[in-house]
Amino acid sequence: MSRATVMQMTVNETIRRFPATVEIFNRYGIDACCGGAASVAEAAVRDGADPVKLQGELLSVIGAAA
Repeated sequence: MSRATVMQMTVNETIRRFPATVEIFNRYGIDACCGGAASVAEAAVRDGADPVKLQGELLSVIGAAA
């Protein structure tokens, strides 16, 4: 999965496809309940997460799941 693709997916889609990512979203304080329809990029900005670090951690988990 490309770096751009993971940031374009919604938070909920990411968690649905890669359940292990929920721990990362929780650690970054990204709301998957009410804010899960936002893209990962939008959610990172909204919730004050560092998008580059978030992206790297997500790709690490997604790569391990593939």
